[in-house]
Amino acid sequence: MVGIAAALLPWFWQNRRVLPFRQEPSAYHIWVSEIMLQQTRVSAALPYYERFVAELPDPAALAACEPDRLRKLWQGLGYYSRVANMQKAARIVCEQYGGQLPASWQALRALPGIGDYTAGAIASIAFGIPAPAVDGNVLRVFARLFDDGADITRPETKRLFTRRVLEEMPKDAPGPYNEALMELGALVCLPGAPRCAACPLAALCQGRAAGRAAALPCKPPKKEKTRLPVTVALIESPAGLLLQRRPARGLLAGLWQPLAFEGQALDRAGLAAALADLGLGALAVAWQAPLPAARHIFTHRIWELGGWRGAAAQALPLPEGFVWARPEALAGTYPVPSAFAAYLPGAGGAQKMSKKPV
Repeated sequence: MVGIAAALLPWFWQNRRVLPFRQEPSAYHIWVSEIMLQQTRVSAALPYYERFVAELPDPAALAACEPDRLRKLWQGLGYYSRVANMQKAARIVCEQYGGQLPASWQALRALPGIGDYTAGAIASIAFGIPAPAVDGNVLRVFARLFDDGADITRPETKRLFTRRVLEEMPKDAPGPYNEALMELGALVCLPGAPRCAACPLAALCQGRAAGRAAALPCKPPKKEKTRLPVTVALIESPAGLLLQRRPARGLLAGLWQPLAFEGQALDRAGLAAALADLGLGALAVAWQAPLPAARHIFTHRIWELGGWRGAAAQALPLPEGFVWARPEALAGTYPVPSAFAAYLPGAGGAQKMSKKPV
């Protein structure tokens, strides 16, 4: 197909959104924005982005950030392993590249947490390297342009589409070309309801000509998520709310949470026994009202939350991994996942949003 870039780039320059990481398109700013935008809408991510880069303006600051503070800055975006990988990558950048992200797709791709897409975005936008940046938006655009019904979740399909993206890339403007494709998918070539009348590529689009654009791209139905009961115990004492550190690996690694028992629907008697198993039996909790039912959706599972509110008359010493958190510390110091936002308003920040079309 000939003419994609020639038709697309003028549209992009006239219609692109004014975004802070476009105003100052350093490699670091592009990296931070792309990691945030992997599962978050642009409008929802912007306050997080601006706060993050204001406090951590370069890889050296990110590398040196205390882990709980880093998680607190990320709180509400979800997928905390991503920011942990960013810190690992920042430390490598400081150790091996003098504190600046390397101007090489291969070197970028080798950093923790940076995949093909993110490496392509940084390489092309920051350094002008002709590397493709193929995300869900770009797959959707090319499935429609070529009227291609192949399953876009299959690696061979993504490889084919990536070759097509690269074949159409103007070697003197790889960054604007990649950004234009992403912007087209975000603003015009929308899932389910493409705005073909506003599309600069409408005359080239084989899917539109065949009347199939709205049905593309093709991918298998999503698997049903596993549902897990989770019993939450909100226990307060004169010293604050009882928080527990999650394990260093796995879901929500290293974050703080109210006591939560995954896979268990416990009554008050069961909670008392569970506290004893954690070494907290001496708290003598007076259980109060039940918590309202809530739900939190992760990528592969759904937490069905419920539980109890309780009061401990004394703030007894706690085992390692537990703290009493006063309201100001809960708000400013301890990163708490948004899964518990129904019970701790404001503690979890904004909920995750689905990826970029808006």
